[in-house]
Amino acid sequence: MFALRKSIFIAVMAAMGSTMAHAETGTAAKEIVIVHGALVDGSGWRGVYDILSKDGYHVSIVQEPLTSLDEDVDATKRVIDRLPGPVVLVGHSYGGSVITDAGADPKVSALVYVAALQPDKGEATGQLLQKFAAPNDAMRASPDKYFYIPPARFRETYAQDLPPSDAQFLADSQQPLAQKAVAAPLPVAAWRSKPSYAVLTTQDRVVSPQLQRWMYQRSGAKVTEVSAGHAVYISHPDEVARVIEAAAK
Repeated sequence: MFALRKSIFIAVMAAMGSTMAHAETGTAAKEIVIVHGALVDGSGWRGVYDILSKDGYHVSIVQEPLTSLDEDVDATKRVIDRLPGPVVLVGHSYGGSVITDAGADPKVSALVYVAALQPDKGEATGQLLQKFAAPNDAMRASPDKYFYIPPARFRETYAQDLPPSDAQFLADSQQPLAQKAVAAPLPVAAWRSKPSYAVLTTQDRVVSPQLQRWMYQRSGAKVTEVSAGHAVYISHPDEVARVIEAAAK
């Protein structure tokens, strides 16, 4: 009889342990990792960072080299590796391609695309951009094959809803993107196996709103439309933060 009771006790405890482990994997994420887009660095995310931090999230911002897709994904994975899970991975613009690859990490619980590219496996960033032309095609390539926007056209293209002085700072501190980064096909599409959320910018002049809508419908992302330009994370930090927090919950 004692042996039978012991066996039942062990079985019950094992079942409880399995249930607790399952519940733990379904807990809300407290780790947010943000991947900036082309031509900028992570400093523009300070407004979103402050909101999320105040609300109890730990926010890490990746500073990608923008030299190749592989190197940008590696930079993102290094940040994820040092964090406990679960992690919500956020990407803006070209950063959407980066999180589509890096998001395959088992620690990542959800993906958030902010005016971002969302390629499928085998697709390249540049291939997607050609599907629907940008409303204001001001991008240029330098002789060493890096993309940039001429400073005189930066505000009207990238940051039309920012104050002129802020847009000028972004223009003068550009971090160009290597052409080979947008030519690289994605080896995996994490959104096919993980929930995705999207901020669709209806006034975007860099990533066409039509392209955003097409990509996000394809992936089944939960979409929030914001009447803003490409720099929505600076001009509308509250709306962006709300979408990230929804993904974390």
